Amino acid sequence: MIKKLKIAVTGGIGGGKSLFCKHIAEKGYPVLSADDISRGILVKNKEVKEKIIKSFGKDSYSGGKLNKKYLAEKVFSSSKNVKKINSIVHTVVIAELETMMRDALAIYKIVFVEAALIFEAKMEEIFDYIVLITADEETRKSRLKEKGINEEEFEKRKLNQIPDEKKRRKSDFIFENNGSEEELKQKAEIFLKLLMN
Repeated sequence: MIKKLKIAVTGGIGGGKSLFCKHIAEKGYPVLSADDISRGILVKNKEVKEKIIKSFGKDSYSGGKLNKKYLAEKVFSSSKNVKKINSIVHTVVIAELETMMRDALAIYKIVFVEAALIFEAKMEEIFDYIVLITADEETRKSRLKEKGINEEEFEKRKLNQIPDEKKRRKSDFIFENNGSEEELKQKAEIFLKLLMN
């Protein structure tokens, strides 16, 4: 019997983890997004909403919707605020992730989770393998520039993530993504073949 696998895909902002996961999803594998789960919890979980408003102000929500711009500015302005929001959201996200992974593994042999903050949230223990998608800083900056994220925003977010150098030591698989999208797609396909052997 093939062992059921829970695999996390992580990496710093602009590294290419979303693209890697997109190629995996296109091959028919379930990919959960910790960011999407987190956003859902921020909007739907009454207790979490109350804590967010208490910590960051009533402007965190506008017309019942999450005020992403306001909250991002508040949160990424200090590491204290990053820790605060993480302490509110992470436990709930991890519980939800575990339920969703269990459901996916009832149907599939492998489930992938895209999550930027695997190590920051100390959730590496819930996965069988951790995949790091990394790229050099200049490549990451130019990719983000194309998406409208300026250098100042990049630096702010980077400060609140463990550097890829440290993540390398804790990851099971590392894929460099300084090349084209096609090259990354090939790496994703090789990785899937490796898992199936």
